[in-house]
Amino acid sequence: MTIFLCVALVGCNSQPNEVEEVKVETKETTNDAEQDQETPKSENETKQAIDPIVEPINGAAEIHFIDVGQGDATLLVGPNFTVLIDAGRHDRNDVVPYLKSVGVWEIDLLVGTHPHADHIGQMDKVLEAFPVKEVWMSGDPHTSRTFEHVLNAILDHDVDYYEPRAGEQFEIGSLLLKIVNPVKLSGDFHEGSIGLVATFGEVSILFTGDAEKQTEEAMLARKEPVQAQIFQLGHHGSSTSNIEKFLNAVSPEVTIYSAGADNSYGHPHREVIDRLGKMNIPVYGTVENGTIVITTDGSSYAVLASEVTNGKEEQAKKEVEKLPSPPVGTCIDVNTASLQELQRITHVGEERARQLVELRPFHNIDELTRINGIGAGRLKDIKAEGLACVN
Repeated sequence: MTIFLCVALVGCNSQPNEVEEVKVETKETTNDAEQDQETPKSENETKQAIDPIVEPINGAAEIHFIDVGQGDATLLVGPNFTVLIDAGRHDRNDVVPYLKSVGVWEIDLLVGTHPHADHIGQMDKVLEAFPVKEVWMSGDPHTSRTFEHVLNAILDHDVDYYEPRAGEQFEIGSLLLKIVNPVKLSGDFHEGSIGLVATFGEVSILFTGDAEKQTEEAMLARKEPVQAQIFQLGHHGSSTSNIEKFLNAVSPEVTIYSAGADNSYGHPHREVIDRLGKMNIPVYGTVENGTIVITTDGSSYAVLASEVTNGKEEQAKKEVEKLPSPPVGTCIDVNTASLQELQRITHVGEERARQLVELRPFHNIDELTRINGIGAGRLKDIKAEGLACVN
């Protein structure tokens, strides 16, 4: 029997918030390998998955990685679907206001990847604020009040409820969802995180919640179809996740992490950022970029992100302005320049200058993408400026 998540066609004319500095990067993408790969079935799977969508797509879609501090909340909205994956922290109230600010009025699917309060924290508020057609959760129970509030909200609003498993596929309008985790529950919340690949046309985004190393290895062993152009780093960019062989299997062109400034966990971990840098994979994060929006027409995509500055960076810029300008025709050698000299380079503030010094030596300017927050778009700006060099 073919599985469908039945939804009405809905629209959402959402626009990203205005940002002072917007960097856009567009790439042409194809995903033939993923379409040709057979989707494995879980051992408990008794239903037949649907075929991939092949009909033409009208309109564009957006993916909003909402800045909710040390938590997760991602909005996927298109011409006929609105999906929210996770709903931020329990001790904040920023998800509903953001959804309203971009024009959301109804939600087809609300997903809580696992029952920790930094992922399901405001699901009850979302259920109170919007008509929600269906809720997905992993099935792992929690004794927290946050979890209890979410369950009560689901019951109070008589919302359809489901616990998806690896191997299942669903379509919501022109959005295809492939479930890659879990197969079954073990009682470990991270291990049981709902993992899914969301595909709009030929552009795919992978979400793994807080799945860690052993779960990533299990997905690879099951040959789950995890390949995607865009990957939201597992567990807020933690080194307990995002192992190299999993990143190789995903083969992302862009990665995103969601974390809070100065969080006690140290997310994202330097080990992960360095790993991505060596793989030449751009990284965007809510700590440095605030809310990140990706727009796509189903064949190409663009990343819109602003650079968030703080008082220290502003003060550092003022100090740099006091330094005499380098002689005309000279450049700033990234392997020998001082911290203050490095901050003359566009997109390099005090924190990135410190990272740059720690990562020396650089063999060419392209290796600056090893620095957290410098991706292909910012590297292009640095090259165009012509100030940075490797002698």
